[in-house]
Amino acid sequence: MIPVSVIIVSFNTRDLLLQCLSAIEPHHQVIVVDNASSDGSADRVVAEFPQVAIIRNTKNRGFGAANNQGMDVAALDRILLLNSDACPMPGAIDRLAAALDDPGVAACGGRLQFADGRLQESACRELTLWAVFCEQTFLEKLVPRSKLFNGYWVSSRLPNGGEVEQVMGACLMMRPGERFDERFFLYCEDTELCKRLRQNGRILYEPNAVFVHALGASSIAERWRSVVYYNRGKELYFALHGGPLAAAACWAVNRFGALLRIFAGGLVGPKARTFWRVLLAPINPYPR
Repeated sequence: MIPVSVIIVSFNTRDLLLQCLSAIEPHHQVIVVDNASSDGSADRVVAEFPQVAIIRNTKNRGFGAANNQGMDVAALDRILLLNSDACPMPGAIDRLAAALDDPGVAACGGRLQFADGRLQESACRELTLWAVFCEQTFLEKLVPRSKLFNGYWVSSRLPNGGEVEQVMGACLMMRPGERFDERFFLYCEDTELCKRLRQNGRILYEPNAVFVHALGASSIAERWRSVVYYNRGKELYFALHGGPLAAAACWAVNRFGALLRIFAGGLVGPKARTFWRVLLAPINPYPR
């Protein structure tokens, strides 16, 4: 058993959060950062899990900033960033912790799956403009088995695990030191963090560490806003690591993708209305 500091950022996912906390073995330190939930999450944690440290924010600070708050009080030399909707199977956290015994490994992530056992993609190659183009133009879905057009996600191609460029922030174990860039509010902050983590060593995908993930439960309820934040995350990533031209190219591809979805949704249907809002969103849509 290897004790780990588990940091869980929570925003209105009370029941899933309580389920997640129930599944974490008692030898781990657990820190919950509540991002101003309105569903009573924090009070239930205090009442039912008195051993869990809790940080209550008065506003939603975003995923990266809230995780940084948790890392500030983490006491152990291994940190697991875990979504409130990701429930660890027995031994999963210890398996990830063991992977960090190798000093050449900077971070690792486990297998995320649906409740019925189906795999969720959670490990990927480096984010490129080509990957964004294939996503926005439906190419990755039209030819799903093509490494050229659908080569970004790699979990399904690594049944035995291995080295990857990135694992999702929904389940990411690392050592203390690096922190999230708080210019990101939600989405792609894990992509940017992993790029810096790779300078310290390898990132591993460990499929024997299994987490049942209620995909999307911790996302923003408004679909259009979730897409806008996701697009902004990609654009900010390229601004930081590719320069202004790469950021502008990503912005243009994202808007082109919105236009395609507007036409696919019949211009005025529910899907089209969602992507009209995406298309017309400000360049920086983050809450002030």
